[in-house]
Amino acid sequence: QVQLVESGGGLVQPGGSLRLSCAASGSIFRINTMAWYRQAPGKQRELVAVIMRGGDTTYADSVKGRFTISGDNALNTVYLRMNSLKPEDTAIYYCNADLWTVVSNTPRAYWGQGTQVTVSL
Repeated sequence: QVQLVESGGGLVQPGGSLRLSCAASGSIFRINTMAWYRQAPGKQRELVAVIMRGGDTTYADSVKGRFTISGDNALNTVYLRMNSLKPEDTAIYYCNADLWTVVSNTPRAYWGQGTQVTVSL
């Protein structure tokens, strides 16, 4: 079994900052990529940022220059530093991992339960 546990969400004023964390645990053999997605009410889930094994990162255009994804070498823990937050960043943020377990012969995706981020006065 694999668990992804997010933390760090909350209420913040526009222009403020938050740092989300995602910890992966369980029968993990190798993590290929970790990513953050978000889903706002009435909207589809969208990719926010990805970090690959080796450290390469990609970002959605809407968060470039404001958000930073980082993680340890094995990607067991990843972070999303969010600066200059805007009301439109309000959403549930989900951690996603593409990984191999100790018993799998193909990688697959796993999801965390999500953490709420609300940007409002």
